[in-house]
Amino acid sequence: MRRIKDLRPIKFENDTLYAINQLLLPEELKWEELKTYQDVAKAIKDMIIRGAPLIGIVGAYGFAIGIKQLVDERKDFSEAQKILDTLKNTRPTAVNLFWALDRIWNKFEKYLNQNKSPEEIVKLLFKEANRIELEDYHANKSIGGYGQVLLPQKANVLTHCNTGALATSGWGTALGVIRSAYEEGKDITVFVDETRPYLQGARLTAWELVYEEIPHYLITDNSAGFLMAMGKIDAIIVGADRITRNGDVANKIGTYSLSVLAKEHNIPFYVAAPTSTFDLETASGKDIVIEERSEDEVKKCGGCDIAPEETKAINYSFDITPAANISAIITEKGIISHIDEEHITKFLKFRG
Repeated sequence: MRRIKDLRPIKFENDTLYAINQLLLPEELKWEELKTYQDVAKAIKDMIIRGAPLIGIVGAYGFAIGIKQLVDERKDFSEAQKILDTLKNTRPTAVNLFWALDRIWNKFEKYLNQNKSPEEIVKLLFKEANRIELEDYHANKSIGGYGQVLLPQKANVLTHCNTGALATSGWGTALGVIRSAYEEGKDITVFVDETRPYLQGARLTAWELVYEEIPHYLITDNSAGFLMAMGKIDAIIVGADRITRNGDVANKIGTYSLSVLAKEHNIPFYVAAPTSTFDLETASGKDIVIEERSEDEVKKCGGCDIAPEETKAINYSFDITPAANISAIITEKGIISHIDEEHITKFLKFRG
């Protein structure tokens, strides 16, 4: 069995959260110090920190940091709702952020009702944030264990965006499946979509694969279909930012196109995500709010202009892949191979 190097994107030391600045990779590995909840909110909004599971974890830490700020400044807890709302308003699509913040808010209300001291509440909130982080890591490892079984002994696997250690607590969802397969000794070669406009594949996924010495090729987004037609892709694995009740998946823009191409070429298309990414209150993908970011992210690359100033750009961060295009959803509790409302709700009910 191969040993995979352990990479963690955040660390919590001396009541301070530190995070790798993912905007600077691969040129520079820099740890940012996030002392206030405002620092945390800005880091999420500006994509210093990104990846659906990770922004949920960091959001939980951010709330605990915000409550500590109130206690240190000898303020009452009347501003707690403002802290929660500030963190929730950073990015609208990934459901893990709201799941984690709702979970830590419920703990906060519970401790208030138990008349615990402000200092004890702060301590317990940090403990809860750390629990969310550890649970995510173990969930990712389980996703990897279940998912790697789906890959043959020798496989060329295409992945999109970044779904590895940098997007989670340290192992990964879709990239975690690839890691687990490689660790088991399988002959895996990864084809990495560059993932315009933020280039998370080129900058982050490729960097992780170099770090772990996993064979890979970087490809342009628009070459994926041709590689499939040439028979060079055996499976596609992507992550998810939100999975609706009927199995539609919101993920990084470009995912939908890959699913259509996979269906055309009869290639299995897998989604890997923890159960915290499921949003049973949302019926289908058409009900998901899709984040639209600045035009400059499309009109510039590496800080350089690549389009006329007068040109308008459209920059949706996510798209919706319909359930019908998905071969299976890999979770920490097992694999869902029938992607519809009945099987998803039953799976989550009996495995929850």
